[in-house]
Amino acid sequence: MLQVVELFAGVGGFRLGLESTNGFEVVWANQWEPATKIQHAFDCYAKRFGDSGIHVNEDISEVWNDAPQHDLLVGGFPCQDYSVARTLSGESGIQGKKGVLFWEIMKIIEDKSPRYVLLENVDRLLKSPSQQRGRDFSIMLASFRDAGYSVEWRVINAADYGFAQRRRRVFIFAYRNDTVFARNQRSLSPENRIHSNGFFAPKFPVHGEPLTKHKDVNNKLLNDIVDISNQYKENYRNAGTMIDGNVFSREVTPIEVDSIPLRDILEKAYNDYGPADEKYYLDNIKLRKSGRSELEEMKYLKGAKKIKRVSKSTGYEYKYSEGSMSFPDDLNKPGRTMLTSEATCNRSSHVVEDLYTGRIRYLTPEECELLNEFPAGWTNTGMPDRTRYFCMGNALVVGLIKMMGHRIIEIEEEEKRVIKKNPLQLELF
Repeated sequence: MLQVVELFAGVGGFRLGLESTNGFEVVWANQWEPATKIQHAFDCYAKRFGDSGIHVNEDISEVWNDAPQHDLLVGGFPCQDYSVARTLSGESGIQGKKGVLFWEIMKIIEDKSPRYVLLENVDRLLKSPSQQRGRDFSIMLASFRDAGYSVEWRVINAADYGFAQRRRRVFIFAYRNDTVFARNQRSLSPENRIHSNGFFAPKFPVHGEPLTKHKDVNNKLLNDIVDISNQYKENYRNAGTMIDGNVFSREVTPIEVDSIPLRDILEKAYNDYGPADEKYYLDNIKLRKSGRSELEEMKYLKGAKKIKRVSKSTGYEYKYSEGSMSFPDDLNKPGRTMLTSEATCNRSSHVVEDLYTGRIRYLTPEECELLNEFPAGWTNTGMPDRTRYFCMGNALVVGLIKMMGHRIIEIEEEEKRVIKKNPLQLELF
């Protein structure tokens, strides 16, 4: 059983996915929402997982050293500014921007040296910041390199691999350089790692040919992480590897499988919970300041439009245009990406035609949980609906983590087999 530390745990998506494989045990988890008096997400996590493992509701920057030794570190960390600079004493070290939580991850990695690390983030991480594209991700890669790890990453749309939501996220798998897996990866070409025998390809297959309109990236990171912060740029693709600072990145196309349509989610929620409450129907909501009903407002927001706007900084007048979106959402397709603002009157919220009344409504909290592959009712622990939607907008698709968990188990079984066969083999490596 692999021992796991879970950071930025939310309501436990990583844990649900990993422990469903019966190969992992979360021994320590941290969840802390700053500037929030009531810690709803932590309370949900603690209630659902009970006395299994240690649950910590404190600022990770204050308690990172309390994390025990473990095999796998996981977390969905915030996308922030990862820039670094020399310390005041010059060559004695570097300092990351204060409050950036990635540095707390690195402190744990450097102190506890887990064999594996699995992280999740929004895919714009690969391109940030806009004025120096790829800098932040390069700093991350260099940090792993300097800590003695290699890295593989992949942008994955959950719907491409059979799930009910078109949710695109970047997953980052780092592995210690003294593992059997690291030795095996070094023997492969970077193309082979991405397309066949790396971490992601066996569970998330891609077509053999790269997209020709995007050139492969084949580069080496600068040795000095401060130089990377100050001057390094890179156009990272949606898949890639880094070993010893050597970066290979390629735009790949998934071999798609049939996804779960939104209709199935609505049917399951109805079967388990019955009809949706009246409060979710748009025609049951009072008129807004615009003079339109909620139903009319959402129809307008989803429609194509050209709006005259004036730049606040320059006074320049321009036309802002946006295309139309399905109204209501197509029930024969997987759901769109959920945001934390789900079920509010904004363009990104899902609106569906109820299967049994024919009326237009928002998704219920239970339907949002099912879209992320959480058990329906998972966040029904006393938190208000608005917070339940917020938690699901921040969550990941549990089934993806289950698939990755099975892949880590395969890697670990190979590790044990090789070491049992020849205990000195890794030392020679």
